[in-house]
Amino acid sequence: MRSLPCALFIAFLAFSALSFPGCPLRVVSWNVENLFDTLDDEGFTDEEFLPQGERRWNGGRYWRKLTDVARVVAGMSDSCGVPALIGLCEVENDSVVEALTSRSLIRHFGYDYIITHSSDRRGIDVALLYQPSQFRLLEYNVINVRARGPRMRTTRDLLHAKGLVLTSQGIDTLHALVVHLPSKAGGRSGDRLRRLAAETLWGVVDSLKAHARSAISGISEPRIIVVGDFNATASDPIFRRCPLRFADDAASPGSYCFRGFWQWIDHVLLSASLETLEPARPFSLPWLLEENETYGGQMPRRTFRGPIYHGGVSDHLPVLVDIIL
Repeated sequence: MRSLPCALFIAFLAFSALSFPGCPLRVVSWNVENLFDTLDDEGFTDEEFLPQGERRWNGGRYWRKLTDVARVVAGMSDSCGVPALIGLCEVENDSVVEALTSRSLIRHFGYDYIITHSSDRRGIDVALLYQPSQFRLLEYNVINVRARGPRMRTTRDLLHAKGLVLTSQGIDTLHALVVHLPSKAGGRSGDRLRRLAAETLWGVVDSLKAHARSAISGISEPRIIVVGDFNATASDPIFRRCPLRFADDAASPGSYCFRGFWQWIDHVLLSASLETLEPARPFSLPWLLEENETYGGQMPRRTFRGPIYHGGVSDHLPVLVDIIL
């Protein structure tokens, strides 16, 4: 991946500060519902997303979805520019993120990306798109959620990025993590894996805080943001030991609709050192929603209903938050 030289990055940040004074750092979290390419990914069970597979996934449908995802990202831009960080869940591999960043409608936005390569049986990964003029990547780590016991299957990795951002006090470090915890559809096995993944995440956050306290700089609270699909609402037991605070808008019904009920399962978690202009909120455009014919109201227009192609973008709405630095 490309990265700006440090001196050039600092100069660009100075220019950005003069051009867009007081602009926050816009961060997005989005489960894009099975963003697969049309090729067989050896070693993973992605056969249903092949042209001859059950879902009849082909080039036309694939590029329509990429275009629609790009349209949503473009729609999140404002006078301060494009979102600085976009955490994506349910992306298959490098090829789909590379196509999104370099061949879609947002190819001129200058995004770079990092991605996990999990041993999830379907090959599902998480990725982070970052705009180098707003976030200079220093390093990133992929954290494996280690199964405990012979019957526990492996699950998706966690993604941790460390980069430089411009704050009111100068240039500082920001840690961004992207997660996609196991689904409740897995029953007891899924619950155990979700708890294990959450404990792994809290351990990473604790480690970052401990390192900051022991650093010569004396920073007591590092800047940390976690985004992703937790497959759990804020009242779930996995959050009892959460060392971060929720940035979710309690007045909003949420980002995901299940049997007519909207839920917050895509969360934004922040360290105490970060403030927001307003709570994290679902971002929507009229064509992202449709009428819920069974339960009433509206719901996200998804790509598939079961194995049947439906033509929407995702069963989740993206979540957006503006962070004051």
